[in-house]
Amino acid sequence: MPDGVSVATMAESVAIAERLRGAGKTVVFTNGCFDVLHIGHVRYLQAARALGDALIVGVNSDASVRRLKGPTRPLVCDDERAWIIGSLKCVDHVVVFDDDTPESLITAIRPDVLVKGGDYQGTEIVGAAQVRARGGKVALVDVVPGRSTTNLIALIAGRAS
Repeated sequence: MPDGVSVATMAESVAIAERLRGAGKTVVFTNGCFDVLHIGHVRYLQAARALGDALIVGVNSDASVRRLKGPTRPLVCDDERAWIIGSLKCVDHVVVFDDDTPESLITAIRPDVLVKGGDYQGTEIVGAAQVRARGGKVALVDVVPGRSTTNLIALIAGRAS
């Protein structure tokens, strides 16, 4: 990876989070597929980063995205998605995970703040109970209306046909 892009293993991510907390820093965690990066993703990640001192982003592996989104996804491989996300100024570290949910990653990293999009309003957020049990908080960040990878793919497909 080029300088400035930190894509870590799960064990490295845990060590990074422990180091940050040991230095008195607030660790923020969020996750997603981030298949086709768009303004909604960037604004979401910027808002997440503003909630603490360091942002760790979990990126679903290719296999995980296929299980969640179907056989035609992802459009961009996990190595590239992780590098792109890690290249954003607001992102401090990235970790690729293979599970369908980030629950084991959240349990291991133990973030101080867990962030999800406002579209999760009224639903149970994976890992929220673990974060709250340790005295952490769960934050919902507004999404950009009409901006999603699914909508973007549909738009591209419509123009191509």
